[in-house]
Amino acid sequence: MLGNFAYHNPTKLYFGDGALCYLNEELPKYGKVVQLIYGGGSIKKNGLYDEIVSILKKNGKTIVEDGGVMPNPTVEKLREGVRIARENGVDFLLAVGGGSCCDYAKAVSVSVKCGEDPWDKYFIRFEEPTCEILPVGCVLTMAGTGSEMNGGSVITNHEAKLKIGHVFGDEVMPKFSILNPKYTYSLPKRQMVAGVYDIFNHICEQYFSGTDDNVSDYLAEGLMKSVVKNSRAAVLDPENYEARSNIMWAATWALNTLIACGKETDWMVHMIGQAVGAYTDQTHGMTLAAVSLPYYRFIMPYGVAKFARFAKEVWGVSEEGKSEKELAEAGLAEMEKWMKEIGVSMNISSLGVTPDMIEGIADATILLDGGYKKLTRDDVVRILKESL
Repeated sequence: MLGNFAYHNPTKLYFGDGALCYLNEELPKYGKVVQLIYGGGSIKKNGLYDEIVSILKKNGKTIVEDGGVMPNPTVEKLREGVRIARENGVDFLLAVGGGSCCDYAKAVSVSVKCGEDPWDKYFIRFEEPTCEILPVGCVLTMAGTGSEMNGGSVITNHEAKLKIGHVFGDEVMPKFSILNPKYTYSLPKRQMVAGVYDIFNHICEQYFSGTDDNVSDYLAEGLMKSVVKNSRAAVLDPENYEARSNIMWAATWALNTLIACGKETDWMVHMIGQAVGAYTDQTHGMTLAAVSLPYYRFIMPYGVAKFARFAKEVWGVSEEGKSEKELAEAGLAEMEKWMKEIGVSMNISSLGVTPDMIEGIADATILLDGGYKKLTRDDVVRILKESL
């Protein structure tokens, strides 16, 4: 492994079908007023809301409601959440939902005690918190983002047509997260497979960089194989506990900074996909899926050895009779077959992108330099056109 790094992750995880009971152990550590953050109301239909409210009340907490968090949290919603927290003297933020709720809670946590506009401070100037940070806890109901064990927060500004993520430090990571795979059973198939692809791409973004022999790459390959195998099982039987638990656990380890150790990391699929999302407001995992193959086929010649390894180690492609380039191409072909099999979006046209949007999406794409080739704006335009 090359380079120097430090690894620390302060989030405590409670995993399994009885994990919610541990909320009783965590709540006494925090203040009396709890901002209960959730999405569109599915937790009220499945009974989870009532369970959590009961636990909060038994622990003597005052509950401040903050529902309606959308799949791509907006800057307007963020400002509303900050206002709610300030007006009610909130001590603790409890996010119940998927990655969007967790992302939103973290953005609120760094903004409540700060007098500056959070969008400008954190998502335009990329500054770090300079004020008191409210603690966050998560009860996860969808596997995908890994937000339950990292410092990331992604916020959308529709007016500016921007969707931007900020990865905060350890102090913003959730203090604890509760992961019960059964909470993911009721997700519609489209949401489930979008989450699956989000997991897979998180791993790819870290895997497709560097040329050294790196333990992180071996871990990444194992995670990818697990995601592929268990996604197939979950598509056939959404209540296959073993499959759903493996998917949930893989999601957490895909983006809790472990497999980034010693890596440069890429993240250009996310930059392009998030720009698509800013224009279409489509599900995050689907925007990633729609641009992935054109991007990887574009950069593959610059990192052909790693793509050939990907073909052999993740997809089991035989190298017999193939050049390194042919082996790499065969691996991406296997990836494409799997993506179609589970049912993710294969092009951006299906997400509402039209040719006249391409230039604007390219302008909204942040260019990074951790992958095998630093893209130019013209490269992004080409990839987007090939993604239509």
